Amino acid sequence: MKRGSVIGNIAKDLGLQVSRLSPRKARIVLEGNRKRYCEINVETGELAIVDRIDREELCEAKISCILKCELVLEDPLESHRISLQIQDVNDHPPIFIKDVVKLEIRESAPKGSRYRINAAGDADIGQNAVQNYILEKNDYFALNVLTNSFAKKYSEIILDGELDREKQHEMTLLLTAVDGGSPQRSGTAVIQITVLDANDNAPVFSHAVYEATVPENSPVNTVVVTVSASDADEGINGKVIYEFSGISGIAQQIFSLNEYTGEITVGRNIDYEEESKFEMLIEGKDGYGLSSETKVVIDIIDMNDNAPVIHINSFAKSIPESVSPGTEVGIIHVQDADSDNNGQVHCSIQHNVPFKLVPSIKNYYSLVTTGQLDRELVSDYNITISATDEGSPPLSSSKTVHLSVADINDNPPVFEEQSYSAYVTENNKPGSTLCSVTARDPDWRQNGTVIYSLLPGEVNGAPVSSYLSVNGDTGVIHAVRSFDYEQLRSFKVHVMARDNGSPPLSSNVSVSVFISDVNDNSPQILYPAPEGNSLMTELVPKAAHGGSLVSKVIAVDADSGQNAWLSYHIVKFTDPGLFTIGVHSGEIRTQRDISESDSMKQNLIVAVKDNGQPSLSATCSMYLLISDNLAEVPELKDISYDEKNSKLTSYLIIALVSVSTFFLTFIIIIVGVRFCRRRKPRLLFDGAVAIPSAYLPPNYADVDGTGTLRSAYNYDTYLTTGSRTSDFKFVTSYNDNTLPADQTLRKSPSDFAEEFGQSDYSLEVGSYSSYVFPPEQQQVMSIIFKFVFNDTTSGC
Repeated sequence: MKRGSVIGNIAKDLGLQVSRLSPRKARIVLEGNRKRYCEINVETGELAIVDRIDREELCEAKISCILKCELVLEDPLESHRISLQIQDVNDHPPIFIKDVVKLEIRESAPKGSRYRINAAGDADIGQNAVQNYILEKNDYFALNVLTNSFAKKYSEIILDGELDREKQHEMTLLLTAVDGGSPQRSGTAVIQITVLDANDNAPVFSHAVYEATVPENSPVNTVVVTVSASDADEGINGKVIYEFSGISGIAQQIFSLNEYTGEITVGRNIDYEEESKFEMLIEGKDGYGLSSETKVVIDIIDMNDNAPVIHINSFAKSIPESVSPGTEVGIIHVQDADSDNNGQVHCSIQHNVPFKLVPSIKNYYSLVTTGQLDRELVSDYNITISATDEGSPPLSSSKTVHLSVADINDNPPVFEEQSYSAYVTENNKPGSTLCSVTARDPDWRQNGTVIYSLLPGEVNGAPVSSYLSVNGDTGVIHAVRSFDYEQLRSFKVHVMARDNGSPPLSSNVSVSVFISDVNDNSPQILYPAPEGNSLMTELVPKAAHGGSLVSKVIAVDADSGQNAWLSYHIVKFTDPGLFTIGVHSGEIRTQRDISESDSMKQNLIVAVKDNGQPSLSATCSMYLLISDNLAEVPELKDISYDEKNSKLTSYLIIALVSVSTFFLTFIIIIVGVRFCRRRKPRLLFDGAVAIPSAYLPPNYADVDGTGTLRSAYNYDTYLTTGSRTSDFKFVTSYNDNTLPADQTLRKSPSDFAEEFGQSDYSLEVGSYSSYVFPPEQQQVMSIIFKFVFNDTTSGC
């Protein structure tokens, strides 16, 4: 049949869906190592010829010629055996083994003598084989057509008249063999007859059939079998010559016959897989043409000379790492051309891979996964498939296939650290780099590409994005604004690392930002109040001794650490050497006793410096009046405040006048008592500057002994009836004759009398003090008064 000819629709015959043939990779697999003769059309399901089929090449003289193949489909794996009956057509003419047949016949041969002519060969079978012989018309011989034991027709000529060597010693006849095909084909041979003297005994073989075996791949010239025939005649009439009278073309190429000895030897390599059995006819002929025939059957012994052949029928070059165990990766087909045990094959793969071979239908294996794949651990596999037969010795072969594991997004980004810390000094430039975070993702390509972002949140009520930003590609964190240590010392944000997979995976990490202080805040003086807001005046008694506490400068610094360590210095004064200030406490004390020559009005300018680099400072003015009586200073009556503080000042003046009047009464009594005892009266005024911490500016700390604000401090204060304005404070420190600060009494007069006895009394009156803050921080300060009786003398 011509190429492309349709044999039949096997999809219809097998009940298969034509639309599923292509997805299931339908294909025709022929047994053995034969070339591909037919193929299935996956579009129509028809089985078509793809190469010329020669029945004689496939089956030679076999009556039944069947071409076996398989239809293989995948998903699921399915196999259908197909047998194609190859029908013979008359495409070969009859052929005589010898074109010229020589016969030597004695003239004494009797009428009716028969002379066998070798049968003509025809590769076709059945009706297309040789059906008849035709002999050229002559006067001496007739033709008789016979059938041998192999159902082959052969001819013999019959002597139909007497020969006369003297009349004709040679003659030539044309013998024609015709087949029964349509159109009919024929072949001819020339019979050359030489008329001789009489030969009346034909050769006789020792066996009617010779059987022999020979291993395949036997060396050339190996003797397979020896045929032998004897002739009772003597001389040339008894000498037997051997020749093939019926043999196939392939057998004639493989075997050789010694015409004198009858030995059949190997002429070239024998392959069991090509042909496992040979049959041939051998003719023994004496010197004058009498002959006989015998049959030789040679069986080829299979040797394990063919290694298994591995065919990869279907294979997925790449599979995702998420496939479940048992997933089919490929289909393996193993073939061994040998027979019996030599053709039994065992297939396996190496043990260090998560795959195995599962036997399916005959000689088919499925390569399936045995465990979970992880591309991050192993991204490629080289799978070596080994096939070994059961021959002796066994033969094996192997084939290596490469399988890639496709990535899926199964790993979230992982930060290199559990948490990150960033340190930045305040007043940084916006956009400056604080730190960087790094996350690794072992996935591939976009699944492993990491993008960084800030998680939404708030810092001090503001979105975190107004403080920091992160580079989405590099993870570098930048400051969006300039930080102020006094407002924010540290905060924490969360950074998310997200990959580009689908769906994306992410992880978070905390980043703690610590702001370090720089000396960017000057000291702030709380007391005395800055100029322009109030007039703070301290009254110093003329009797104050050296070392007496006059007043105290109270300042704070919003910075921290050494930047907030304050020192106090007097930078300008009215009388040098009269007052000194504690470097760290800010206490203003007298350096010596006050004399009559000292100026009544003392003005001190105090500078407060911090310990930062560079150092920052602030100054304030302290007004001191050296007097025992406010009436001595009439010009103070004209001192006033801003209009905005006048109302508060009025209330304070009223309160001060009322309290002063009450105390002046007690002072007159005490003065009278002391006058009686001729003692100098002394009015002690012990007070406390009470500045509640709640009124302090934010971020100020109460640190004792460092120059920052303390919650309370005690003073001795003298008041006169002339005190009519607020913000006046007349302070003197405790001298050696007064109680130390830690013994300041805060009890009723009777309690003091019990504690100190009845001999000498001194009244300590808590001073009135006030602090005027800037307009946005104005508060009314509390007034604390304490009475202290101190027994100074005995008597009235």
